[in-house]
Amino acid sequence: MSPAGHDEAAAPVPAGPAARARGAESVLPPQTILVQIRALLPSLPPSERRVAMAALADPVGVAARTISDLAASCQTSETTVVRFCRSLGLRGYPELRIGLAAAASAQDGPAAAGWTGLGTDIGPRDTTAEVLGKIGFADARAVEETVAQLDLHVFGESVDALAAADKVDLYGSGASALVAMDFQQKLNRIGRRAMAWSDPHLALTSAALLRKGDVAVCISHTGETPDTLAALREARGNGALTVAITNFPRSTIAVEADRVLTTAARETTYRSGAMASRIAALTVVDCLFVALAQRNRARTLKALERTYVAVRNRRIVAAD
Repeated sequence: MSPAGHDEAAAPVPAGPAARARGAESVLPPQTILVQIRALLPSLPPSERRVAMAALADPVGVAARTISDLAASCQTSETTVVRFCRSLGLRGYPELRIGLAAAASAQDGPAAAGWTGLGTDIGPRDTTAEVLGKIGFADARAVEETVAQLDLHVFGESVDALAAADKVDLYGSGASALVAMDFQQKLNRIGRRAMAWSDPHLALTSAALLRKGDVAVCISHTGETPDTLAALREARGNGALTVAITNFPRSTIAVEADRVLTTAARETTYRSGAMASRIAALTVVDCLFVALAQRNRARTLKALERTYVAVRNRRIVAAD
């Protein structure tokens, strides 16, 4: 379930720690514009949301329209269209048109290769081959789009913090808890002290003992999971640096975290957020792990070898 939408009065979002860390607004690469529009959609006021829906439904058509035509078709004003552009980090409507045209062109790739329809939802009469093709295509796009829209500066700062951390706490509930456990296993294999806490009480007690120099990684697809938010607030209140992994850059967790890494997950009729969101979040975790492991290659290879040797015999027994 996505964060609930807000009315016009709720449009301004307070600048939290993450927003301050990112500094001035930046121009989005064209290929990430549709991803960002989908991520911002639940938090936009109704008038801007109509503009967003038009852009998502027909990026080529919107790219060909004047701002006056678009505003009229969306039953809003030109000022609202400009405000929507600024919500995306764009300077104005011309950049939105260019970005939508580029994004639409990129989406033509699968069709040109004979993959027509793979970007659509799964229908009740789709064949098994079509279902498999659509799932594979959607998962591949989730990975590609997540990597493409990651803020490299924030990503680098997050890796720096993890590299210097005395202790790393990982918080997540439901499917996000599985992502946290995966990250714990990866970090432990290269000798990093990390613990994933899926129980909300245990998460809070651990967060209460964090201090400056520690890092808390908080994973929530919607960015509104109460237990994860509570752990983040406790960790940050005790001086730990907080990193959020979420699909929605205007969610509460994104506003309150020190660093924010966003995913790009889309759902189909038969696939809940627990599936596509997990794939996207695991992609971010893999990127963090490899970037961190790369910092000290000799130490990483030694740790990986030692941990491999420790479980090698167990693998042989299992194989027999």
